[in-house]
Amino acid sequence: MKFSVSLYSFWSVIRTGKMTPEDALQQAKELGFDAAEAVDFVNFDAKEDLIPQAEKLKTAAEKAGLPISSLAVGADFLNGSNQDTEKEIARVKGWVDAAAALGAPRMRHDVTQGYARNSGIYRSYAALLPKLSEACREVAAYAQTKGVMTMTENHGFFSQDSQRVEALYNAVDHPNFGLLCDIGNFLCADEDPASAAARVAPYVKYVHAKDFIYKPYSAGDPGEGSFQTRGGNYLRGTIVGHGNVPVKQCLHLLKASGFDGTIAIEFEGMEPPSDALRIGLANLKRYWEEA
Repeated sequence: MKFSVSLYSFWSVIRTGKMTPEDALQQAKELGFDAAEAVDFVNFDAKEDLIPQAEKLKTAAEKAGLPISSLAVGADFLNGSNQDTEKEIARVKGWVDAAAALGAPRMRHDVTQGYARNSGIYRSYAALLPKLSEACREVAAYAQTKGVMTMTENHGFFSQDSQRVEALYNAVDHPNFGLLCDIGNFLCADEDPASAAARVAPYVKYVHAKDFIYKPYSAGDPGEGSFQTRGGNYLRGTIVGHGNVPVKQCLHLLKASGFDGTIAIEFEGMEPPSDALRIGLANLKRYWEEA
């Protein structure tokens, strides 16, 4: 078992200029993490050549003594690259090359956020599954030649439910394609995280540990720092163990299924990242031992 941290967890201080991604790597090491997860918009300028940037980040990670556990990138095989699916596939393959240059054994990519509500177009997830799975399969096959496993995450509202990502996994049906289970993100689709984790556990290759404070719509808008779920309820990111996600139960279910891979904390709360990650890592390690 390895405990990693998504560098997105430091985004609130990186974007202000108070910390560089290199600083974040060093702090992650000092906090006791075993690895770090790179993120496209945190660690890269997509308008520039990705490979030199990946090589620079790999050098910084090696200096900090942290391997790169994964690379997380955005993708949308319906709307991305000006709605040209083939161009979007080619773009995502470019990120696979960057993951290989990083030495990352895995890369997570999105699938789609669905058609925009004002587009006048709506298709169910099931109707889009053949197109989405074909794109994922092509990327997975290419990534296999580079020694990088590809994954999709329950993320982005449209492709977030456990039933949907399970269906996608089975439709892709490629040995180099798996699921990244974000135990907190199921709440964004108003789904019970424990039931959802139990459903997807057999397919999981990597885990995001995330916690949210949950408030129902009837409680009213809690204000700054919160966002609404697909069903209109409210969530705010917080320290692992401080929110309403049944983190320990989800870990128990994953452990019972045989998962013993890497778990990465992805913190997106309002607390200072250094404190949030220190406390969250201690909780996560304890929950895993007790699960």
